Amino acid sequence: MGLRTESESRLSFGAADLAVGLGTLALLYVAARVGAESLVKFRPPDVIPTISLDPRNLPNYAARSTLRMFLALGLSTLFTFVYGYAAARSRRAERVLVPLLDILQSVPVLGFLSITVTLFIALFRGSLLGLEAASIFAIFTGQAWNMTFSFYQSLRTVPAELNEMATLYGLSRWERFTRLELPSSVIGLVWNGMMSFGGGWFFLAASESISVLNRQYTLPGLGSYVASAIAARDLHAIGWAIVTMVILVLLIDQFFWKPLVTIADRYKLELSAGEERRFWVVDLWRAASLPALFEKILGPSISSVDRLLSRLTKVEPQAERKSTSKTSDSVFNTVVAVIAAGLFVAAVRFVLSSVGVAEVGHAALLGLATAARVVALLVFSTIVWTPIGVAIGFNPKLARLTQPLVQICASFPANFLFPFATLAFLRFGIHLNWGSMLLMALGAQWYLLFNVIGGAQAVPNDLREMATSIGLRGFRKWRFLIGPGIFGSWVTGAITASGGAWNASIVAEVVSWGNTTLKAAGLGAYIADATSTGDWPRIVLGVGLMSLFVVTLNHIVWKPLYRLAQARFQLS
Repeated sequence: MGLRTESESRLSFGAADLAVGLGTLALLYVAARVGAESLVKFRPPDVIPTISLDPRNLPNYAARSTLRMFLALGLSTLFTFVYGYAAARSRRAERVLVPLLDILQSVPVLGFLSITVTLFIALFRGSLLGLEAASIFAIFTGQAWNMTFSFYQSLRTVPAELNEMATLYGLSRWERFTRLELPSSVIGLVWNGMMSFGGGWFFLAASESISVLNRQYTLPGLGSYVASAIAARDLHAIGWAIVTMVILVLLIDQFFWKPLVTIADRYKLELSAGEERRFWVVDLWRAASLPALFEKILGPSISSVDRLLSRLTKVEPQAERKSTSKTSDSVFNTVVAVIAAGLFVAAVRFVLSSVGVAEVGHAALLGLATAARVVALLVFSTIVWTPIGVAIGFNPKLARLTQPLVQICASFPANFLFPFATLAFLRFGIHLNWGSMLLMALGAQWYLLFNVIGGAQAVPNDLREMATSIGLRGFRKWRFLIGPGIFGSWVTGAITASGGAWNASIVAEVVSWGNTTLKAAGLGAYIADATSTGDWPRIVLGVGLMSLFVVTLNHIVWKPLYRLAQARFQLS
């Protein structure tokens, strides 16, 4: 519960520093202890990790899974800054990177695992680090794309006046990034990071209990614990895992995400100050003298690096994205088109020579079935979660009350509940063709909710006050304030929810309980079957078709909506 007053938030020097110091040391100790457990031998099939369903092992498994999640989050953040910045600041790079990001988002985690597991195991031969690296990379693929889309969208919709001011003052690329672009994107980035972290939990079982190319690899962790419990039909073990997961999500929310949301709220673009967010962890951190001591020690070095990067990066002209010639653009487009066509022809020849035209047609029909589920999910999520997200984003008190619940729902891996859903489907005779839509929604609808919340929180308080003063209510308020204010964030959320739904179809269209397996007619089930048997032609066909569906949807629907968001609904 947040501390309300200045006097209540002030802690004594000793108490605040003791709490911060002990907490930091404990965190470093756990990370080192858990990390050391990865430095063991791994020589399948003789020397491999084993999973015990004893609940007393759950704290260790939870710590190992959490470390993988945060390492993947760090890599995702770095990737987001580099990839998103390149796509937003270079028109040529944008033409390649944005469609490529759509393809990467559409490739299921199992598709990446099929390629990377053997590579990482060979790279770290004889060590469990290889399997750990493959698992972290798989979690990374469940986090990075959503964060990158959010960052890219934020950079492309920075208010024009602020861009003009940055140009007027002659800010270098580094100064523009650190003083303008990063602060402008921090709210959406934090909320999407939170959502992406939840997406990583969703694919935890797939990344820790890996079944590819007719081989089974297992890493100790919460995901592999649940996978083993499902195989053993042990509801008690699944129950203990769910309790552990809820506790873990609450702890991460209290000590990581809530402080970040509190700090990010300071970077809202507005002229008049709204209600200041307060949270006890942030108050504790500010009351301690250790952070100030570290800042005093490291501050001069950080300032020197900042000045050096400012000098090394050029001053960016405002019209740089439009300065290239038509001839060079044509050459660039031709080269990209030739490379893309060559890759496409090679993939088509490989697939047709292996499976034939009839198999391609069959897989395409399965893709249409999955696409129908994705569209239904997007419509449902928009109708249900957009007004809820706006209500949360516009009301700081409501956000404080509901954020833990929203965070639990979004971060809790929905596939932990799949065994219970499977039992319900069997009990009531519900075919998975219908039931899989519910399972996909459990894993993907939160992308849209989190983006809408972030977009609503980013609407300047000045505009809200003006809307209130002129009496905007009901439909008119949605038309002139809320809709335009959150439209860009909604587009980002819909794109990532769509990609998340396609990815979730891999685990939602095939569910099992012990030896009982239910399958839906869809492209996700097709890819899952091909991956488990190591059928490379069908893996390539399934992943290629899924990417084709996503890219087609991007060009027909999402790209025009992005242009609309930039042209008509940009804060200026």
